[in-house]
Amino acid sequence: MQHFRLSFIVTAICLAAAFYWGGIMGVFIAVILGVLEVSLSFDNAVVNASILKRMDDRWQQYFLTWGILVAVFGMRLLFPIVIVAAATGIGFMGVTDMALNDTATYAKHLEESHVQIAAFGGMFLLMVFYSFIFDEARELHWLGYIEKKMASFGKLEAIEIIMALAPLLIIQNYLPEEIRLDVMIAGVTGVILFVIVDSLAALFEDEEEGEQVSAVLKKSGIMSFIYLEVLDASFSFDGVIGAFAITQDVVIIMLGLAIGAMFVRSLTVYLVRKGTLDEYVFLEHGAHYAIGVLAGIMLLSITHHISEIITGLSGAILIGLSVLSSIRYKKLHA
Repeated sequence: MQHFRLSFIVTAICLAAAFYWGGIMGVFIAVILGVLEVSLSFDNAVVNASILKRMDDRWQQYFLTWGILVAVFGMRLLFPIVIVAAATGIGFMGVTDMALNDTATYAKHLEESHVQIAAFGGMFLLMVFYSFIFDEARELHWLGYIEKKMASFGKLEAIEIIMALAPLLIIQNYLPEEIRLDVMIAGVTGVILFVIVDSLAALFEDEEEGEQVSAVLKKSGIMSFIYLEVLDASFSFDGVIGAFAITQDVVIIMLGLAIGAMFVRSLTVYLVRKGTLDEYVFLEHGAHYAIGVLAGIMLLSITHHISEIITGLSGAILIGLSVLSSIRYKKLHA
C-alpha cells in the first residue's frame, strides 16, 4: 500500500474540494471520473512502467510528484483551454472565464476541436505502437512468427514514419474538405513530436556522440520524463472530452481526472518496484497492442463517434490475454 499512499492523500483532498464545490453529487461524479480514468489508462501505466524502470529513483519520484502537476493542471486543465483559445481566437483569460462560467459553450468549443485532438493523439500513439512492433532487437514475441516477421521490418529506414503517414494520407482523402488541412497538420505534428523526443532520447543514450551532454542527461532521465508526459497527454485528450458527457463542471472534471491520474502514476511505480513486467513477460506486449487499437480508434473518431466502453474493453481484453499468456509461458519454462 505504500506505493499508493500519496494517491489516497490526493484523493482525499480532491474529494473534499469536490464536496466544497459541488456537494455530494460533486463527490459522486469525481469518483466516477477517477474510476473511468484508471480503467481506461491501465495500458498507459504498463507502457509508462517499461520506460520508468530505466530511470533512476530521483526521476521516478519526480514523475510521481511534479509529473502529476503537469498531468492534472497542464494536460487536463490548461491544455484544453489553450486548444479552445487557438481554435476560436478567443484569448486565454476569456476561455478560462468561459470554462468556469459558461461550461456549455466551452464544452461545445472543445468538442469542435476533437478533430485536431484525435489526429494529433492518434498519430503520436500510432508511432509509439510502431516503435515497439518494429523493434528488431526484441527477442521475445507474443504472437510468434507473425510478430517476429513484423519486427524484422525494423531494418528498413524510417519504417515507423512511413507506416504512420501512409494511413493519414489515405484517411484525409475521405474526410470533408473543410477539415482535411486541420487533420493533416495535427497528425503530422504528432509524428514530428514523437520523432523529436525519441531522437533526443537516443542521442543522450549514445555513449560515443555527445558524451559530456549524455553524462548529465542520461542519469537524469529528462528526455524519458518529457516522453512520458507527452504520452500521458495523448492518452488524456479523449478522456477530457469524454468527461463532458458526464458533467460540464470543469472543476469537478479536473478533480476527478486528478484522482485517476494519480492512481495511474502510483500503479506505474508499483509495476516497476515489484518487477511485474519481468514476472508477466507479455504484459508490455498487450499494453502496446492496446495502444495500437486506441490509436486506430482515435483516428476513426475523427468522423465516427466511438463509445469509451469499446476503448476500455478492447484494452482490458488485450491486457488480460497478455497476462494469461505470460502465466502459460512461465509454466512452460519453469
